[in-house]
Amino acid sequence: MWLKKTMWLKKSIMKFTKYALFIALFALASCQGILDKEPLGILDAGSFFKTADDAVQAVNAAYGPLTFSSANNNFYWAFAELPSDEAIVGGDGSRPGLTELDFFTYTARTEELNNFWVLNYKGITQCNTVIEKVPAIEMDAELKARVIGEAYFLRAYYYFLLTQVFGDVPLLIKITPPDELKVPKTPRADIYRQIIADCDFAAASLPVQYPATSAGRATKGAALALAAKTSLYEKNWNKVLEYVAAVKGLGTYSLVADYEDNFRENTQNNSESVWEIQHTNLELGVGNSLNQWWCSKKYGDGYGFAEVTQAYVDAFEPGDPRRRFTIAMNNEPYFELVYKNSFSSTKFGVRKYLQSDSTATQKADGDINYTAIRYAEVLLWEAEALAELNRLPEALVPLEQVRARARAQAVDPTTALPPVAASGQQAVIDAVRHERQVELGFEMHRFFDLVRWGLAAALLPDFQAGKHEVFPIPQTELDLNPMLVQNGGY
Repeated sequence: MWLKKTMWLKKSIMKFTKYALFIALFALASCQGILDKEPLGILDAGSFFKTADDAVQAVNAAYGPLTFSSANNNFYWAFAELPSDEAIVGGDGSRPGLTELDFFTYTARTEELNNFWVLNYKGITQCNTVIEKVPAIEMDAELKARVIGEAYFLRAYYYFLLTQVFGDVPLLIKITPPDELKVPKTPRADIYRQIIADCDFAAASLPVQYPATSAGRATKGAALALAAKTSLYEKNWNKVLEYVAAVKGLGTYSLVADYEDNFRENTQNNSESVWEIQHTNLELGVGNSLNQWWCSKKYGDGYGFAEVTQAYVDAFEPGDPRRRFTIAMNNEPYFELVYKNSFSSTKFGVRKYLQSDSTATQKADGDINYTAIRYAEVLLWEAEALAELNRLPEALVPLEQVRARARAQAVDPTTALPPVAASGQQAVIDAVRHERQVELGFEMHRFFDLVRWGLAAALLPDFQAGKHEVFPIPQTELDLNPMLVQNGGY
């Protein structure tokens, strides 16, 4: 017990400075709908935004909705994983919305969708407040530019998530009085343009790196990468390559030798991390609840909300070491236990974002971060764009970089994961898509990938084309805003 508390104290001291102000401000935000409350900036403009410290506190609060904490109830992971072919719902049925997501029976009243809408617009409101109020503060010009740049990036990120889940949504880019908040949805193409404009602004304002004490703040590379990802969703392949080249040109990022270092609590924020959402085990509501939600019920207080499908296990090539880093299987080590088939109804469990009970003071308060953008994914964006442009020999180069790292960790690197020798455009595109599947499993990409590739209807039995590409607008928001129109089919 003494050793455990000592470890906790050391981690707490290291992370407290980064989170103390954030926690205090995040506690101010209620769970009401964004259209049903006074904007923070209007309430506090006269008394709060006066000093550089006020500006930093305000942008710290804008990071709050990102975490997978128990306070946030952020079920973004469920939209990305449960409807896909990687996972099925597990657990005890205590969250019926997760079952609805698995079987495509969700509705406008599904709780997880409403929570996600509110959470992201809460973040957008805070970003808009920073963008409008901080410029008037007398403070160091470099710090001011950085704070405002962080807010632009975060606003772009929140809007990107909203478009993934809901498609067209209201675009609010200024502090708006309540009587002006009843606005229609903005076409997704227009939101993409705003996201890229925000990313371009942020990239010009943000530093390439921060000291370790500020790990997790938005960087120039994160802004350029989000612009690349948005361009990928637009199928603007040349723009993808332009932004990827800018990310690579920073000279900051590289693949780590050990794939699993991206998912260990002591090797995070490494050279492969482009945009990493921070969690900390401080028992203050900013820890990673995936540690409980995804963990088997057979280990501690796990809920087992996500279980790995046989189809996803079968996607791995023989000898691919990423399988054992991603999926727990019978008779393999599972923290202090040996994993057994009975730990999951499918026989397979998730490994990523989970940690030993000995390193977290509470199961739902883990301190493994979520890396929203890894450099490996940046390389696969490059490979995908080049393949789509039919520049096939070039596409194989970044693809091979990703495979070579995995091959080096195989039991027998001489036979595992040979270089892709595909010929023909579709074969190379398929190889890149396969690599995304095995490299990025359970990193909250798969369902959205299948949708943007046009493969969801063919691979997901309950998927209805023309409906399930997006999720329904929450009924609460429709009731609050008569200008909103429900997505088709719901």
